Amino acid sequence: MLYEITAFLLEVAVTLVGGACLIRAWMRWQGVSWVGNPVGPLLLALTDWLVKPLARLLPPAGRWDLPCLLAAWLLKLLQYVPLLMLRTGAVWAAWPVMGLLGLLQLAVSVATALVVVAALMSWLQPGAPALRFVHQLTAPLLAPVRRVLPLAGGVDLSPLVVVVALQVLGMVLGNAQARLLMGGW
Repeated sequence: MLYEITAFLLEVAVTLVGGACLIRAWMRWQGVSWVGNPVGPLLLALTDWLVKPLARLLPPAGRWDLPCLLAAWLLKLLQYVPLLMLRTGAVWAAWPVMGLLGLLQLAVSVATALVVVAALMSWLQPGAPALRFVHQLTAPLLAPVRRVLPLAGGVDLSPLVVVVALQVLGMVLGNAQARLLMGGW
C-alpha cells in the first residue's frame, strides 16, 4: 500500500509541474503568444523555479524549448527514484528509459487533457478567452483527422478519434514502463 500511495502522490505532483513544462514547450513550438494569454501566468508560476535555472545551462534552440523538455524529463526521473527503491528486483539500468517513457506518457496525458478541454469549452463556453489558447495548442493534433473524417450530422468527431488514439498510445507506453519497472523487457 505504501508503494501505491507514494506512486499516486508523485504522479500528481509530477503531472502538474511536468505537464505545465510540456505545455510551455508546446507553446513555443507552435508559436503561441504569452501576451494576453489567460493560462500563461499559471504556467510560469508552476515552472519558472525549475525552467529558469535549466535555461542557463541549456538555452532554447529555435522552436525547441529545451529547458522545459529537460525539466519535464528530470521530474519524471526523480519520480521513479522512490518507486525503484521500494520495488524489490527493480532494474536501475532502465531508469533513464523509464524517464523517457514517462515523459512520453505525460505528453500523451497533456495532449488528451487539452483536446478534451477544447471540445468541452467549444460546446459549453464558446466565447471563453482561454478557448483561443486551447485551440491554438490542439489544432495541430486535430487537423490531420479533420482532413479525412467528415462531420457526422454537423458534429466534429475528430476530438473523439484523437483522444482514443492517444489513450491507446498511453496504454502502450504504460505497459512498457510497467515491464521496465518490474525488471522484465
